[in-house]
Formats: sequence, C-alpha cells, structure tokens
Amino acid sequence: MNTTRKNLLRTATAAAVILGVTGLTACGAAKTGSDSGSGSGKGSSTVTIAVPSWVGAEANAAVAKHLLEKELDTKVELTQLDESVAIDGLNSGKVDAVLEDWGGAPDKIKLYTEDKKSVVAGGDLGVVGHIGWFVPKYLVDKHPDITDWKNLNKYSDLFKTAESGDKGQLLEGSPSYTTNDDAIIKNLKLDLKTVYAGSEAAQITQIKESYKAEKPFITYWWTPQWLNAEVELVEVKLPEYKEGCDADPKKVECGYAQTSLQKYLNADFAKDGGDAAEFLKNFKWSAEQQNEVALMIADQKMSPEAAAEKWVKDNEATWKAWLPKK
Repeated sequence: MNTTRKNLLRTATAAAVILGVTGLTACGAAKTGSDSGSGSGKGSSTVTIAVPSWVGAEANAAVAKHLLEKELDTKVELTQLDESVAIDGLNSGKVDAVLEDWGGAPDKIKLYTEDKKSVVAGGDLGVVGHIGWFVPKYLVDKHPDITDWKNLNKYSDLFKTAESGDKGQLLEGSPSYTTNDDAIIKNLKLDLKTVYAGSEAAQITQIKESYKAEKPFITYWWTPQWLNAEVELVEVKLPEYKEGCDADPKKVECGYAQTSLQKYLNADFAKDGGDAAEFLKNFKWSAEQQNEVALMIADQKMSPEAAAEKWVKDNEATWKAWLPKK
C-alpha cells in the first residue's frame, strides 16, 4: 500500500449498505480455539468484519460472510465503522478484519503494524482504487478543454448552485470523508466550493438526476464504482500525483494516487484464527467482480445476502481458490 496516501475519500452510507450489517457486540474479538464451537474444529467460529460505509466494501463483506458461514461453518458479525475507527478496532481486538482499506489512516497503520504489532497486513484485495474530479461526457463534448484543471475557472459559472453561491459547486459525498479538495481548491485558486450531498446514496441520486437532464456538474468521484457502468464520466486532470505531494494536508495541490486496496487483520486473529483467517488472507478479487455484487445491492436492490449467494453460485472457480488447502 502507498502509505503516503493520507487523504483518500470514501463514500458515505447507501441505504443498501446498511442491510445485513450488525452493531459490534460486547464480546469484542473473535472467539478462538476450543471455545469456538467451530464445525471445522480449527480456529475461530465468530469473526467480526468491519464494513466501511460504501457499497464496494459491503460487497466484500457480504461474499466473505456467505462463504465463511456456508463453507467453513464460521459465524460472522458485520459492524459498520468508518475507515479510521475500524483500524482502531483491529488494534483493540474488537474487530478481526478490514477487507478494504484505502490508506486513509497511514499513521495508525504504521503505529499498529510496526510499533505495537497489534495489526498485521492481510494482503492485497485485488482492487485498485482511484479518486478524482469528474464531469459528464456530454459536457466534455461541448467544452473539450474542461478536462484540464487550468480551465475550470473559465467554466465555474456552469457549476453554480444555490448551495455554492457565487462559486461553482464541487459535489462531494459526506462531510466525514477525508479529502484534499478544499486544499486543492484553495492552493490552485479555483472558483469552486465543496458542497456535500451527505451520503453515497444522496450523491448518486444527484449525479443521476443531473446526468438525465444533461446538466453541467463536477463531482468528487472514484473507481471502481458500479455507477460508472451506467453514466459516462470523464476525469478532470489535476496536477499529477507524486510521492509526498499530499504530506501536508493544508498544502496539497496535486491529484490523487492510484491505490492498491489492502486488507488488515488483528494480529491475534491472524495467528489463532485458523481456517477463517487463512480464508480472509486468500480473499482476492477484481474490481469487475466487486462491481457485480455492488450493482446487485445498490442498483438492483437485492439484499447483500442474496447478492452474495448469487455471485458465489456463478463464480465457484474464483472462490474455491480462497478456501484453506486441506
């Protein structure tokens, strides 16, 4: 993982993300060993997985939960936690696994993995994430040079809304996300103002409505994301990301990095979690596969459980490789 990637956004909760996610129980860390009651008799029978509040993370957790319960006879509890809080949960033992970390808390990762050694790397998820500013393709067709940040002030009037006043609106997701956008706007002297939709679901609704009406808009957005298969967005070229350009949050004037999304495990769980821990270390899929499940949950309104069950049924060759070798 690129540990200097300090300021990655991620989205807030779509209603679909909440489905199937339970609160963190008082029991805290997973039960291991002889008290587990595991059908396999090996390792942990109750695994707590943190689920950040975006639908891609819900897709990861839903498929992992389905396979752990059906194939390894391991009970799974899902708890919705923001990225940074989830890393704290790994350290305390109240969380066993985080399946999609975007590098938003690099200082904590360094502290817990290198100094305290309470958290260990769980491997690459297999998905490369990227955040940026995006505009709709129909707007680029009318104004081809709008994809260069140096020309945004020329078009800022197109993005004005009641919420942004005399500046152009840069649509954001939730105020709880860690982003560089206010600093980028200030340091590049752009006539834009961040305006928060409040959640992933609300942001998607605004994007869909504007896109259908072919209204101009610019939004903080990312890949992979299931909506990208339905709306054609084009990234605005911000100054190139270079190692360390986001080290000081107040001085950021560069774009966002390409980030290999990572898994992390509580160290005790990684050591004593048996088949469940090995399975989660092996869990690795593509952005396209993640989007298949995310699309079923968020767009087709399937429950996470049903979406996971369908994907598992259709992709046995992929998930069989994640199971511990007998």
